[in-house]
Amino acid sequence: MRLVLIVNATASSFTARRKVVIEKALSAGHHLEVFETGRRGHAARIARGAANDGVDVVVVLAGDGTLNEAADGLVGTDTALAPLPGGSTNVYARTIGVSRDPVDATAQLLGSLDRRTFRRVGLGRVNSRHFLFHTGVGFDASVVEQVERKAAFKRYAAHPIFVGAAFDTWLRTYDHSRGRFTVTLDDGEVIDGGTLAILSKTSPYTYLGGTPIVVAPETNLDSSLSITVVKARHAPAMMSIAATALLSPKRLHGRRDVEHRANITGATIAGNTPFPYQMDGDYLGEVNQLAVAFVPDALNIVVP
Repeated sequence: MRLVLIVNATASSFTARRKVVIEKALSAGHHLEVFETGRRGHAARIARGAANDGVDVVVVLAGDGTLNEAADGLVGTDTALAPLPGGSTNVYARTIGVSRDPVDATAQLLGSLDRRTFRRVGLGRVNSRHFLFHTGVGFDASVVEQVERKAAFKRYAAHPIFVGAAFDTWLRTYDHSRGRFTVTLDDGEVIDGGTLAILSKTSPYTYLGGTPIVVAPETNLDSSLSITVVKARHAPAMMSIAATALLSPKRLHGRRDVEHRANITGATIAGNTPFPYQMDGDYLGEVNQLAVAFVPDALNIVVP
């Protein structure tokens, strides 16, 4: 098979030794080209070029943000995407059963390529960009922005940094004095007063260490989207919601300050003022409106 390996040398779990071992393993029985990326948008261009050139599989040794870019570049093509864990959390790789160790995951991938275990999956789309597992709107995105500012330290303490950023963002930088946006679902239902929203394509939403945080247990590779809108505006309520998400998504959905809807194929999120958003852990700035859609059969992936 023809493979392209995209490597992000600045990713949290990257080491030069691992890269050499993985390159040797992948090139042993396949034609391999290797590209390094370190700037926004580069992975999407590499993946799109690989697909246009007839490459069979794009392998990504990087975090979820770079994986998202590569996926976006492959949408609508026959070229498959294969994640190797190179970031601090690697949500999508773990969700589909890829080993958490990059070298072990490479051996796993080689077995999958031998067996031709490919699968066509749907994705979410927000405006013109696709997402693999989630998009966060409002407070969630502001936390991701704060974490990205501490990118140099993610290699050593990614999850403590995330927790610290959540507290710092709520207390100092995020305007939670009022609802920031309104969600209008494709069936006409309106959910207003949101301070945080999570669009889910798979579950879990993320991991805190080894613990999955589940907000939409019904979402999976075969489902459409779910949306969870949080209306809480005070710190005790937000802390209670976070604890509930760790313990029981059923209890989370039963809260009066949380609205959850499944089987979503489209929605619009409109802000009273500009609001931030992030996609698969990649902060994308502030907007006034987002158009949300489910895109079936969008992408080939390699599964264990």
